[in-house]
Amino acid sequence: MTAAADFNVDRDDAGHVLRFTGDLSLPRLGDLPARLDRQDGDVSVIDLSGIDRIDTIGAWVIHRFARERKARIEGLSGDGQNLLEQVQAADQPVQMRPQSRSAFGRVLAEIGESTANSARTALGLLAFMGETVIAFGSVLRHPSRFRFNATVQRFEVVGVSALGIIGLMSFLIGVVIAQQGAVQLRQFGAEAFTINLVGRITMRELGVLMTAIMVAGRSGSAFAAQLGTMKLTEEIDAMRTIGVSPMEALVLPRTIAAIILMPLLGFYSSVIAIIGGGLLCWFALDIPPVAFVARIREVVPITDVFVGLIKAPVFGAIIAVAGCFQGMQVKGDAEQVGLKTTSAVVQAIFMVIVVDAFFAVFFEQIGWI
Repeated sequence: MTAAADFNVDRDDAGHVLRFTGDLSLPRLGDLPARLDRQDGDVSVIDLSGIDRIDTIGAWVIHRFARERKARIEGLSGDGQNLLEQVQAADQPVQMRPQSRSAFGRVLAEIGESTANSARTALGLLAFMGETVIAFGSVLRHPSRFRFNATVQRFEVVGVSALGIIGLMSFLIGVVIAQQGAVQLRQFGAEAFTINLVGRITMRELGVLMTAIMVAGRSGSAFAAQLGTMKLTEEIDAMRTIGVSPMEALVLPRTIAAIILMPLLGFYSSVIAIIGGGLLCWFALDIPPVAFVARIREVVPITDVFVGLIKAPVFGAIIAVAGCFQGMQVKGDAEQVGLKTTSAVVQAIFMVIVVDAFFAVFFEQIGWI
């Protein structure tokens, strides 16, 4: 058995030197820490060349004593020196509270973090769009891999189940547009132009835009929640393990359903909004339905219908891709499902409005106004 840990004090030109001997490990330390605490006088050097063994506890005792007396440690090599360096590196003060920064600094930090997150999200969404296009091309080359039943089921979720709420929303929007337009146009004796306002704004802009916002809130959030839950329960990983592509099995049916049904829902929403505006004109402005319909046919060009039908599938693709992308980003815990679902809705609505603005400029440039 090795000797117990001990030390003696010598004096040389550099000052007091503590020379340790024996086994500096926990079973053999004994009262060494207490004796070191009682040691008086300055210590300039700690010599460990005479020890037989040292463990983490012994290294910590030596390091603490050297730190308090500002002494230099000598005589260790190899594993002992590595152990002491690890103990020294781990001896860092614990910061109980974050360093306070100025309000301006915090604002800049939050802006920078948000900008970096937005850039990462944009790049990730762009890559996810590319993966969706690749999956669509793969299904076109191998039609037998197309999930027909899953796509039809998404038709019901995205389209049929949404008819009621979209119809009610569109009807009320048409009534509000007609009522507010009539109030303003009455000041100029031009109540008849309420029909122009209702027909063109609903068929060209609000019909498909409000439908996209409603679908983003209903279906986009559902896509994110469904895929996020599957990600947490490792169903998506299991699909990859058995050789099933999640893009083809989960993302593509939802995207195709949204792209196909958005033009139908947008046109349906526009028609219902026009009906709501027509009823308001009938009861408030004494414009009979026959005259209203005849006037609508005169003032609404076919290009307005084309504008809505062209924008709708693009909006559908944006909503589906944003919802599926955020759902696939879920990891960690159930809280992430709620956060990513919220992000999917916000991201889809924001992108729809931005793309709608680009469409407005584009169609104005080509003369479809």
